[in-house]
Amino acid sequence: MLGLIITLIIVGLIAGAIARLLVPGRQPIGIGGTILLGIVGSFIGGFLGYLIFGHDKGDGWFQPSGLIGSIIGAFLALLVWQHFHNNSRSRTFGRRRSVHI
Repeated sequence: MLGLIITLIIVGLIAGAIARLLVPGRQPIGIGGTILLGIVGSFIGGFLGYLIFGHDKGDGWFQPSGLIGSIIGAFLALLVWQHFHNNSRSRTFGRRRSVHI
């Protein structure tokens, strides 16, 4: 069990860091966010692998993927996060306030 957690953290850090390098722009997340991004990307990659290559009878549709799938999943997750983060930020900070005296 401890080995699985350590493996998830290491793969998450590697996949998240590579995804952050591939996506242009600045992502204001720390090392914990990078690890979480890689772990989420691993499950997204596993789900995409399930959709593309068919089901794995042992694991089902919710399975972690390998490092390549983790990077692809983290890349996609970061693009989606960045899209929604930028849209919510522009709606909040992009408005001009009019002052009536």
